[in-house]
Amino acid sequence: MSELPDPGWQVLPREFYRRHPAEVAPELLNKILVRSDGRAARIVEVEAYAGSEDPAAHSFRGPTTRTATMFGEAGHLYVYFTYGMHWGSNAVCGEVGQGYGVLLRAAEPLLGVELMRQARPRARRERDLASGPGKLSQAFGITGAFDGADLVGGDRGLWIACDGTPPPDAPVVGPRIGISRAVEFPWRWHVPGHLHVSVPPRRR
Repeated sequence: MSELPDPGWQVLPREFYRRHPAEVAPELLNKILVRSDGRAARIVEVEAYAGSEDPAAHSFRGPTTRTATMFGEAGHLYVYFTYGMHWGSNAVCGEVGQGYGVLLRAAEPLLGVELMRQARPRARRERDLASGPGKLSQAFGITGAFDGADLVGGDRGLWIACDGTPPPDAPVVGPRIGISRAVEFPWRWHVPGHLHVSVPPRRR
């Protein structure tokens, strides 16, 4: 049973995730990542990764101990450690065995901001709390212990919910960040002009 902070919010059903990540990713924009301790943030930037069809995906070469969650049931959280210091959080997509996922790159804090500040004491501004995949995970206290968490059932107190805000009609689309393979895939989406994305728009 979900413990969402607003009765008008609805947890995304598993069927939402059972699609190609390039379909799921843009529709995750403006959805809300929620933790049972009161933290909540609106997802404003995402990237899709597509298993064996995507050389940039961790799952490209098939299942490993590290990537096992990506090949499991859709609607779970795949968490990985990168650069020896950051955790990345991904929503598993598609069918079992496909290795699909959507990286949650950035979010706008909505609730539990003080808890996020405690988790990220070096963040000088609120827009810096979750403006990047490592920052987002840190702001929510997500570590490897959350790998495999059910975002639908909320077995570890994490969900992705909808408050009725639709995805943007025309999200910004472009190449993914920090990869060296499949750089031509336009599989990064973010809310236009949003100051909480990982690479905020320049002021003119």
